[in-house]
Amino acid sequence: MNAANNPLQPSLGLNLQDAYTGSYYNLDDADANAFLLRGAIPHKLFGLPQLMRTTLPLVTTPNLAPDGRTTRMGDFNVFDVALFKAGPFEMGIGPQLTAPTAGDSRTGTGKWQAGLAALAIAPKAWGLIGGLVTWQHSFAGSGNRSTQNNLQVQPFFIYNLPRAWYFRSTATWTWDLHAGTHYLPVGVGMGKIWKDRSGVTYNLFAEPQFTAAREGDGVPQFQLFFGLNLQFPL
Repeated sequence: MNAANNPLQPSLGLNLQDAYTGSYYNLDDADANAFLLRGAIPHKLFGLPQLMRTTLPLVTTPNLAPDGRTTRMGDFNVFDVALFKAGPFEMGIGPQLTAPTAGDSRTGTGKWQAGLAALAIAPKAWGLIGGLVTWQHSFAGSGNRSTQNNLQVQPFFIYNLPRAWYFRSTATWTWDLHAGTHYLPVGVGMGKIWKDRSGVTYNLFAEPQFTAAREGDGVPQFQLFFGLNLQFPL
């Protein structure tokens, strides 16, 4: 149970995830979607245990005048963290990079960005507790696009239930440090884990997320985060 949900588990992973935003503050009837194709690859470059995670989003923008809705690729993100232990915590820390691969100006930032990613997870008999913190700042790209300076904090709480079910709360808090806006959602969801005869682990989940605090307009009010995570035996 814990291995299937641990973001620092050193196993080959493929995540098919979707983040649907059902409403925004002060954007009437606007909704949007981001399908996230994620991969996790453990390796030992220079003899150091590491975990690389990649994310490529397919973004559907809100249907807003004058341009309307579009669905295109978003910006590609990758981080690579060195793995180690510190007391009861499993830790990971390393660099991250975002490339402006978006197919439309509305689905990406138009900026190269770099920063850091840090994870801390404490496995317990009842589940997992911990978090992921990422920060990145733009350093190149289109001069016509806004500077990017973003901080994200993802508190991570998993409580194991009978028959391989579990409760989850993993909503990501986001600060746009350049624009001075933020939103802090709270998630309440469930998931189910099973394994097939070949040893592949499947993790199906859904987590509604409601924004509890925010600063600024145009930030999400309600989101639904759901997906299927797969872990493959090495």
